[in-house]
Amino acid sequence: MPTEDTMDYQNELEETQRALREVTLMIEQSQGELGKITQRNAAISTHLQQVQKQGAPVDELKMAYDSALDVQQRLFVMRSQLEKLQNDKAHFEKYKAVLTKLVSGSGSAAAPSDAAGSGKSQLAGIEMIVNAQEAERQRLSRQMHDGPAQALSNFILQTEIAMRLLDIDPVQAKDELGSLKASAMKTFEKVRNFIFELRPMMLDDLGLVPTLRKYSDAFKEQSGMDVSVAVTGVERRLEPYLEVMVFRAVQELLGNAARHSQATAIKVQVDIGTENVRVSVDDNGRGFDPETLKSSTNLGLKLIRERAEMLGGSFEIDSSAGSGVRITFTVPAKG
Repeated sequence: MPTEDTMDYQNELEETQRALREVTLMIEQSQGELGKITQRNAAISTHLQQVQKQGAPVDELKMAYDSALDVQQRLFVMRSQLEKLQNDKAHFEKYKAVLTKLVSGSGSAAAPSDAAGSGKSQLAGIEMIVNAQEAERQRLSRQMHDGPAQALSNFILQTEIAMRLLDIDPVQAKDELGSLKASAMKTFEKVRNFIFELRPMMLDDLGLVPTLRKYSDAFKEQSGMDVSVAVTGVERRLEPYLEVMVFRAVQELLGNAARHSQATAIKVQVDIGTENVRVSVDDNGRGFDPETLKSSTNLGLKLIRERAEMLGGSFEIDSSAGSGVRITFTVPAKG
């Protein structure tokens, strides 16, 4: 006879399957729309190049630029939407796999309570990952809105001012264009930083250690903190998923130190052994009581612990109020 837990899992499974079908359909629709916008972007870019070469009137040139900017913004939004839908699909598929095991296992007489407990733990882990990723998306979305998106609006205004001044006061128009160029360079650097935070390409090309060193240098410059990276063991490439996990963990720990610890120096130590990769991040900040993590809403540290333990590793916090923090995690080195 089905238990109450079994019925709950079955209902949740059916709901998840329905959501999975919906998100799959939305992905197909978004991919079609993305294809159309990509073609539109190529056509407008070609038209803009032609207008520039032909020396078209200012009004026509401005219209071409506005059209190009509009379609590029739509392209950016559509790509972001498609990426989110694909991530959602991956989460639903994992969730469905866990629920399927629970539904099929709950009817078994062998250790039903253990199976239920394990399943609930897995579901909690998935929920934690989803929440952490959504929080990161919201943070980046705010930064994009307050930074590059606002800057693009200012660029358009500055461009219009310079265009009106061209015939009236060429010297002032040149100054406006110089200011516009400087602003564009700053915004370009911000966009590059956002891209690096989202997914540093050198992680795929060069591996974990060079990426950590590059990121720590950039973090040091932006935060003003003294950040150092020391590597021991055999410096080599690891499995891609492992390199991503370690990099994201260090990224999160550096960010936490900058936001919460009031530290002035951080030491990152990476030991790449034959069997395990051991990472420790020390800061000289104000420290905290590790027990407060149980009631904390900060998902970052909990997610690092969850991922390390899921891989068969460990996670430790050594800290007390006023004495800095050392966070260490170890994962099996399978690369």
